Parts: sequence; structure tokens; C-alpha cells
Amino acid sequence: MTLKLHNTLTGTKEAFEPIEPGQVGMYTCGPTVWNFAHIGNLRAFMFYDLLRRQLQASGYRITHVMNLTDIDDRILDQAMHAGTTIAEYVKPFVAAFFEDMSAMRAQPAEFYPRATDHIPEMVAMISTLLERGFAYVADGDVYFRIESFPRYGALSHLDRSGLRAGQRVATDKYDKESVSDFALWKNAQPGDEKLGAAWDAPFGRGRPGWHIECSAMSKRYLGDTFDIHCGGIDLMFPHHENEIAQSEAANGKPLARAWLHSEHLAEATGEKMSKSAGAFTTLRDLMAAGHDPLAVRFFLIANAHYRQRIRLSAEALHASAEQVRRLRDFAERVRTPSRDLAAVMPDDDALIGRVRQVRAAYRAALDDDLNLPQAVGVVFELIREANAALDEMKVGAPGRAALLGLLEEVDGHLDVMGGEEPGLADEVERLIAEREAARAAKDFARADRIREDLRERGIALEDSRDGVRWRRVPPA
Repeated sequence: MTLKLHNTLTGTKEAFEPIEPGQVGMYTCGPTVWNFAHIGNLRAFMFYDLLRRQLQASGYRITHVMNLTDIDDRILDQAMHAGTTIAEYVKPFVAAFFEDMSAMRAQPAEFYPRATDHIPEMVAMISTLLERGFAYVADGDVYFRIESFPRYGALSHLDRSGLRAGQRVATDKYDKESVSDFALWKNAQPGDEKLGAAWDAPFGRGRPGWHIECSAMSKRYLGDTFDIHCGGIDLMFPHHENEIAQSEAANGKPLARAWLHSEHLAEATGEKMSKSAGAFTTLRDLMAAGHDPLAVRFFLIANAHYRQRIRLSAEALHASAEQVRRLRDFAERVRTPSRDLAAVMPDDDALIGRVRQVRAAYRAALDDDLNLPQAVGVVFELIREANAALDEMKVGAPGRAALLGLLEEVDGHLDVMGGEEPGLADEVERLIAEREAARAAKDFARADRIREDLRERGIALEDSRDGVRWRRVPPA
């Protein structure tokens, strides 16, 4: 079956065909590092990861570019109040982003360009837009002239009758939905130099507007036209609409052949998660509450289709953790045959045929616009059947091999069955035993030291009447 993806630009599912056979160029909008990424951001990032893995499963080589926005109005404001430069201010949030992506087992992109490292490319593109009449200078700032680009609004299916030519809005903020001319370059303001946020340009010393960053970086790494552009649904307008306008006006070619957008994730209250509004939950918050980051990963990619809005709740996370546990337990059971099995020679041809059917259904669901929830549902049906067959000792070596092959394919997308890093559980249990021995010997300093060492590595110990339990938390 051919991979089909929902193209926001056309509003339909289309068979995916890359520009270059066997090779995919993909640009995904990454974090603005003015704060920690929240779970809503991570939903989009995990959607990118799912798409990447399915492209790989379909046999494609991938050049994936995911930008880091390290300059915008919020970063400048926060750095100013912190009394530091923007470069210093964003450092901990950049590090936290990569820690979160690692904890959730996202495959790394080939490139993570930072906006501040690509100012020359932005200046060059703005210069081209000025030369071609798509942009103009006003009060020291440079703006894109929307009326000069008749296709503006095609991605978001915007009614152009409401546009007012010449009205200018300079803000970079993501939640500003202006339908008027937008800023490409901002004249340097008092204090920008001290913040390290001003660069030379033919049209005046200053800094880039938000939208031009992605256009310049995608061109730098993927060329004028590439295969797939992804982002959250909140970026479709105005950010992606503005990207299309400035890129296509400057390059004279389509920007991306397919546009994919993931839906919002809402807080338990139903409100869209938003850092600007102050209502957001981070992965660190969830880990501190005892949630496995891989259960969070499962929740974000397998609980609902990427184009459906989902709501974050403790109940949903616990349900995802239970599904992850079932997958891990089943995988372990299949890998560990019963000792009594050697006495029988089960005929498991029917089960092998059923596994073959499920694999086909699983692949078809993923090829149908990444419908992982449907695919996982089919797998869990098989797990119920296979567990019953295992109970009755009707699964031989060929059946187990078929089941393990399916699980390997499934975990190629989910990546949740591997559990903890190799040897970690044994090491933690060994240290817990050492701590208990130290406590019994009244060497409380040694016991406390073990506990603190584990806490620094992100392992929290909890003493209870049933013994000592441990769980993952953000490293101290």
C-alpha cells in the first residue's frame, strides 16, 4: 500500500511521492527556547518522530531539519529582565529540550539550525524581497507587502476580502493572528546591543522578524522546494502562511509539496495548552508526578490520531502506562518459552496466519495518514488471542518468532517496549540493597549518600511498608 498523508494545502489525503526517489527532505518547526517545552509542544515533536519513523519504514532516506528559535520578543523580554544576553538566557532551555527529546526517545534530526546562526541567509532573502517589490521599509523596519502575493491565504483557506493592505504589525508573538503586512526585519532598539540581539544589514542594523527565520533556514538546508513541512495547527496561520509568501516570492518556486499539521493538546480543563497564557505542563512536571516518559510518549502518539485534539489527564496517562505495561509483559512472555513446551509440538499455523493478517492491517493503518491508534488497536486484539494460545501451550517456536517479528515492527514506531536502559534496574536494586544494609548497620550517612546519588541521576526512592520503590524523576 502507498503511504498517504493529509496535505493541509489541498485538504485531502494524497499519495506521497518525494521530489527525489528514495529521499525525503522534511522541515519541522521546533521550539522557541524562551521557556521549557510543554506537553502540547511535545505532541507536535512526537508527531514529527512518528512521521519520520514511518518514512523510514517505507524505505526512504531522510534529511530532517528542525529549527531552534533562539531570538524573538519573548526571549528579548526575559533576557532583559534576567540581566543577561539572549545567548546565555536560552542555554538551559535548549539543553532541556534535548533532554526531553531523549527521554521520549525521539530520533534526532539531521540538522538543528539556530536562528541566530543564520542571520546572513535572512538578510539575503529580505534583500531579494525588497529588490522584487514584495517588501518595503517603514520607520526603519522592513515589512512584507501581502497585497503583492495573490496566493496569500491558500494554506489556511483565508478569505482575502478581509485583508487591509498597508496595515503593519511588528510583533513576533505566536498567538498574534494578524492578517496585515508582517515584519521581516526590526530596527534595533535601545538595549538590543547589550542583549546581543542586533546585526548589520543593508537596510539598517536590527534583528529578524520571526517568520523569516524558517524560510531562510529551510532554504539553506533543503533548497527552494522540499517534500514535507510540519508543525502544530496553531502555526498554520499566520506563521506558515507567511513562510509560504516570503519564500515563494523570493525564490519563485513552491516552498513545500506537502503540509502536515498536528492538533492541539488541551489541559484537563479543556483549555489549549499555552505558555503565553501561563497554563502549561512540562515533561518534568509529569515525571516528578511519577509518570514514565515512555507512557507519555505512548499517550501523545497512540492515544488519538495526530489530527484529533486530545486532553491531558492523569487518567489518560495511567491508561497509557497500562498499555505500555501490557506490551512489555507480552513481549517478555513471548521471549521466554515455558519449560514444559519442549514436551509438546504445537501446531501454530493458524496463529502465524493471524499474525500475518495483523501485520498487513498494521501497515495499512500507518500508510493511511499515520493512523497509529487504529494500528495499535489491531495489535492489542492479537495480544488477547495470543495470550490465550500461550495459556493453552499452543504456540511453538515458529509462532513465537512471528509474534516477535510483529512486536519489533510495532516498536519501530512506538519505541516503548525496551523499558529502562540496559542494566539500570539491576544496578538500582543493588544500590537499594546496599542502602538497606547501611541502614541496618546504622550507617545513615552512607544510606543518605546512596539515596542522593540516585536522585542526582533521576531515580527517586520511596520507602513504604511494602519495601523500597523507585521511580524516574528529572535529574537533580
